Amino acid sequence: MPKHVYLDHAATTPVRPEVVEAMTPFFGPRFGNPSSVHRWGRDARTALDEARERLARTLGARVDEIVFTSCGTEADNLAILGAWRATRTERPAIVTTPIEHKAVLATSHRVAAEGGEERIVDVNEHGVVDRASYDAKIDARVGVVSVMWVNNEIGVVQPVPELATRAKEHGAVFHTDAVQAFGKIAIDLSKLPIDLLTISGHKIGAPKGTGALFVRRGVRIDPLMHGGEQDRGRRPGTENVAFAVGLARAAELAIEEREAECMRLEQLRSRLEAALLERIPDAVVHGRGAQRAPHILNISVAGTDSESMLMALDLQGVACSAGSACQSGSVSPSHVLSAMGVRPEIATSAIRMSLGSLTSDEDMTRVAELFPALIQKARRLAGQP
Repeated sequence: MPKHVYLDHAATTPVRPEVVEAMTPFFGPRFGNPSSVHRWGRDARTALDEARERLARTLGARVDEIVFTSCGTEADNLAILGAWRATRTERPAIVTTPIEHKAVLATSHRVAAEGGEERIVDVNEHGVVDRASYDAKIDARVGVVSVMWVNNEIGVVQPVPELATRAKEHGAVFHTDAVQAFGKIAIDLSKLPIDLLTISGHKIGAPKGTGALFVRRGVRIDPLMHGGEQDRGRRPGTENVAFAVGLARAAELAIEEREAECMRLEQLRSRLEAALLERIPDAVVHGRGAQRAPHILNISVAGTDSESMLMALDLQGVACSAGSACQSGSVSPSHVLSAMGVRPEIATSAIRMSLGSLTSDEDMTRVAELFPALIQKARRLAGQP
């Protein structure tokens, strides 16, 4: 059997042993409901409060600015819909980009369905927000601006601090989906003009089903759910103590290891990218002309298609994706690449390789040798030279 190579860390990561260890007591003796007043409840409340404090510390946030959620998608929805509904009578417009995660785009569309005004800014051929378009879209009618910090498909880093500053000059609430940025980009919310920020646990070694939303003090959001006063009424329902503890531990580890791990991933990705471009001169690396996070390589080769290549790679024990895992099964070109002006025949051949804790030097050697051979085979089968 071929050695398995996992290059889909942007889709999900393995749960870290340290995280499992931290969570385990809450599936057993520490099972209490944090809203209960007896000793089991008080113990659970203490653990939840400590997890909130630890997570806040990793972000440079205050304890009361952290809202635990079930995932990044829920946090994006709570941020955008919650903030827009709280201010829609005075500021009915929302601004976002065409390359956001579907959790943001679909929520932005929901704003429009509820009578709001949706404004989409342009991006350039590298996937970076066009500043002239951005500035032109923001005015006194805009209540919420949402721009993803690191794109989940191509890894391009947006100039979020500058974009947030511009939004604040017009009195808008600024949100960023930092799901792919946390642990890869230095984030200190005590020094940044960001009002709302989303993270997701399973991208950093915590279980699927956990996430968090940073809500700066003074920013109003309407809750999406109703029925309790948990989390100051912003997210009612019995809190998932075990997952909150797991998310906090994963976040601490991600921050502790960020600099060394990012350097390692940058070196591995650069090596793989250079090897593939040397062997396949007409390959296209998307976002190459912009600043990119160290863990994502998105590459297209004309004369192939993503679906066939993914199956061929899988048969060789290599796991990649064609883009966001949340839109797997889609046969249309990536909306991110389409917004960048990438031709359909190039966009439909895109393969995303995302590196992480399981990635080794040996993996890069194997993929650098295997990928060009599979490309040649795919082109021959398609009648391409």
